[in-house]
Amino acid sequence: MSAPRILVIQPGRFDPLGPLGEWLTEAGASIDLRSMPEDGLPASLERYDGVVVLGGGMNAEQDAQHPWLPSVRSLLSAAVADDVATLCVCLGAQLLAVATGGRVEKGHDGPERGPSIVFKKDAAWVDPLFADLPLMQDVLQWHADEIAQLPPHAVLLASAPRYTNQAFRLKRRVYGLQFHIETTPELVLQWAQRSTAAASEHVAVDEEMLRQAHDDIAETWRPFAHRFVELAAGRLEPARVTPPSLPIVDG
Repeated sequence: MSAPRILVIQPGRFDPLGPLGEWLTEAGASIDLRSMPEDGLPASLERYDGVVVLGGGMNAEQDAQHPWLPSVRSLLSAAVADDVATLCVCLGAQLLAVATGGRVEKGHDGPERGPSIVFKKDAAWVDPLFADLPLMQDVLQWHADEIAQLPPHAVLLASAPRYTNQAFRLKRRVYGLQFHIETTPELVLQWAQRSTAAASEHVAVDEEMLRQAHDDIAETWRPFAHRFVELAAGRLEPARVTPPSLPIVDG
């Protein structure tokens, strides 16, 4: 059985694939990593079974400074149109939202940084990737913008008190996560050291706390990544989508 081929787009040089890459490959995936803008993007997704889009420090619509962003959004639009197995993380989720009719804005309650917890919504209990996750999921937050409005017909899968739209699905196979699952304690410490904003906000980045948080993240999200590979390979049944019902009109 051939390995599912997954295109990984890395928008930010300081936002690597990290442990998520290990989880994908140990589940049998073959990865084509494209660091932007140096590596460019494929003309289409014909050669791929799945797509992963990572995070980055730019805004999802900061096209003047990063003229390749429209190409990423266009590729995500194609992934949704063809219902290609797709997983978008943080900025990736924001790019997915913008590409499909959602709205991204500066976070109304300020930046969200550090270990955190999100909660499953009702739809998540019957979703092929989310069903086996616990009710409360450990994640790493590091974003200043928020997905203020989900795209039309998006299914909300996870939420949190400060920012509602934490995880969502489009069609049967396309997923967006506002949070990070691919970081390491060392990477988060680097982010904190590089970020004057984080320093001024007194972000909690205690190394021991970060290590415990990432152990918990791995326990939850490593099996999730394995299921994503199964979804991309066609070995996991995708989500069922119930078409909207039409109003009944008396004759």
